Amino acid sequence: MPASRSPAHLSRRERQILDVLYQRGSSTAAEIQAGLPDSPSYSAVRALLRILEDKGHIKHQERGACYVYAPKISRDKARRSALAHMVQTFFEGSAEQAMTALLDASAANLSEAELDRLAELIAKARKEGR
Repeated sequence: MPASRSPAHLSRRERQILDVLYQRGSSTAAEIQAGLPDSPSYSAVRALLRILEDKGHIKHQERGACYVYAPKISRDKARRSALAHMVQTFFEGSAEQAMTALLDASAANLSEAELDRLAELIAKARKEGR
């Protein structure tokens, strides 16, 4: 994904709009506005939608007099892109450093099932890496 389309290059409001669209699948500007915290004006939402469309994050379809907006890429693909950007930017490209930071921050909150799943993923990565 080009850098201009990376989720890391989104403003707080742009991320909030994408969150609404990922939750709903598609929405009009008015529906998006209603789903935003401390909702900005309708014209501000429309301006942000144009920016997100210009950046390649969303698309629209005309339905009568309304535009209906939807994400252009899947949430999973956006997550992977944001994570790759974060690992590159803050952890010098090291997945180990990123995972260590995540575990340090949340180890006390992980359930036994989550720890088991992480151990399975590590074992799978070890097996596939050989």
